[in-house]
Amino acid sequence: MPTSTATSPPSDRPSRVVVEPVAPLVDGGSFPAKATVEEPVTVLADVFCDGHDRAAAALRVRFGRRGWRAIPMRPLGNDRFAATFVPDQLGRWQYQIHGWLDHLGTWRHGMELKLAAGVDVAVDILIGVGLIDQAIERATPADADALTELRQRLLDGDTRALGLLAADDEPHGDGHIPDLEDVEPEHDGVDLDALFWRTGVREPIAELSRPVDVEVDVVRARFSSWYEFFPRSTLAPATGHGTLASALDRLDYVASMGFDVLYLPPVHPIGLTQRKGRNNATTATPDDTGTPWAIGAPEGGHTAVHPELGTVDDVAKLAAACRDRDIELAMDIAFQCTPDHPWVREHPAWFAHRPDGTIQYAENPPKKYQDIYPLDFESSDWRSLWEALADVIRFWIDTGVTVFRVDNPHTKAFDFWEWVIATIRREHPEAMFLAEAFTRPRVMERLAKIGFNQSYTYFTWRQSAWELRTYFEELATRTVDYMRPNAWPNTPDILTEQLQTGGPAMFAIRAILAATLSPSWGVYGPAFELLEHLPMRPGSEEYLDSEKYQLRQWDLHRADSLAPLLGRLNRIRREQPALAHLRTLRFHNTSSDALLCYSKTDPAETGPPVLVVVNLDARQRQTGMVDVDLAALGLPYESTYDVVDQLQDRRFRWQGAWNFVELDPSTPAHIFRVEGL
Repeated sequence: MPTSTATSPPSDRPSRVVVEPVAPLVDGGSFPAKATVEEPVTVLADVFCDGHDRAAAALRVRFGRRGWRAIPMRPLGNDRFAATFVPDQLGRWQYQIHGWLDHLGTWRHGMELKLAAGVDVAVDILIGVGLIDQAIERATPADADALTELRQRLLDGDTRALGLLAADDEPHGDGHIPDLEDVEPEHDGVDLDALFWRTGVREPIAELSRPVDVEVDVVRARFSSWYEFFPRSTLAPATGHGTLASALDRLDYVASMGFDVLYLPPVHPIGLTQRKGRNNATTATPDDTGTPWAIGAPEGGHTAVHPELGTVDDVAKLAAACRDRDIELAMDIAFQCTPDHPWVREHPAWFAHRPDGTIQYAENPPKKYQDIYPLDFESSDWRSLWEALADVIRFWIDTGVTVFRVDNPHTKAFDFWEWVIATIRREHPEAMFLAEAFTRPRVMERLAKIGFNQSYTYFTWRQSAWELRTYFEELATRTVDYMRPNAWPNTPDILTEQLQTGGPAMFAIRAILAATLSPSWGVYGPAFELLEHLPMRPGSEEYLDSEKYQLRQWDLHRADSLAPLLGRLNRIRREQPALAHLRTLRFHNTSSDALLCYSKTDPAETGPPVLVVVNLDARQRQTGMVDVDLAALGLPYESTYDVVDQLQDRRFRWQGAWNFVELDPSTPAHIFRVEGL
């Protein structure tokens, strides 16, 4: 006879309830989802059972390894449940879902159906009394008193105690039996749904196989406005090499535009060997300053400051002065070295060597970066390399810098970043890392999953309405639980063809898009607000006379500066809470491909919806109709409502979905605050 492969039943009776796909969930829980302090986190789950019984569910949340707090999950229909919690501390949170058979709720629903059908419920009342007796055994004194009173009223035949009418009850004056929602339970002051949820028998419980992690960051990780400048350049009429001390004089200008993160390119000593000249010339003159990303000289490496910029103490003073203006100073973390970096001499094993004994310089064929030695993350001495790099971050945190823009993280080991970010954030949960990784989508996403708080995006190259809509719909849905976009119209490396040829209107359009599509955005200035648009050569995205390779002088008082617009955008962002979120982004159809329309709502409902319409054509006036999805704005079908333009301080009254817009390149957008009537 064949041998049976059957096993014995489980020692404990399993629950008949199933808990299935939950959100937020990243790769089955392999990585934490992301949230920020005081940001509502809505957890969704499918909770159901076999047959016709009802299921109930609880969201359980905790911070670190503290005790669990249970929150009732509300049914949304079709077995979907939801609950929201608001984290109030930085660091690692967890959530778990508990599901169980809702015996009291199932019984109550059955009573409703039988009473409506005129069926005798005498036996059903006794069944309910038995369930209530079980609930009393587990109830608090106050709940036990409420259940005892309910029990007695049921034994007296009073089904109104459940908010249910007997079939022979008198109809209302209009001749109909009211729906359940029309009837308030006569059990004074008691919410029976909540009472049954708290006291009903739950065992056996169904739950997720393991809790789900949620990493809670500072609010700036979700919502921030970045401004970048080179402190070695000067403001007119000053000439020569700028300093960190003179950068203090630029902080009020940055603050006046409403930016809350000031990012500086590397401030370290710059190597002499193979130094690059102006416009990336391979041969430098004695007067050439080199690129700040060529880090390391006899004066020091990643924990030193270029002598012409100042000292480490100047960095601390600048960080403190930024905080006085509600700005965070962000420093560049560029883990690469010049041939002159002390590590090349002290730790040769940290670099890859070619067969001829020379160290491998950086390449991105056909490009060659002879002034840069990449670190070897396959080094036999990798542990000490990892520790040294972590110590670099710790060093700058000790000076008062907790925000870091990380240069080319995709060219370093994933496992290193996962370890170092987790290590630093355990010590300093307020630390924040922006990944400058213009690379393949899956690589960008992996960096976000393993710990980077924000990510540069492809926004820079998304130009048409279709491209922008498709890309941001993906960011707002598929990757929203772990990847926070930071949209930049320009960077020191990227001057797009649009900005080269589109004129001032295109600069304005791209700023409006970045500031309203993404909760976090930034500009490289003063190049952006002063309309710097000349490329090194046709077809290149490199700036002519780029600050990466030489000193520049800027006149912030030019009449054509876009600084007032940037300030207006950041003020609107602060005043309209909806713009601080990505998850609620919705696009609305338009009658013209030159018009892009989208909206955002505030999950916490502290501010009104915002509706944005942008003319993507920097050359011509565009007119058309926008098809407003009123439901996405929380407005009734065919309602009348006001839209108040935050850019132009104008009010319009709209009716229903289809409404007319007309936008000139000189005023290329509406940023509407939506006010229902």
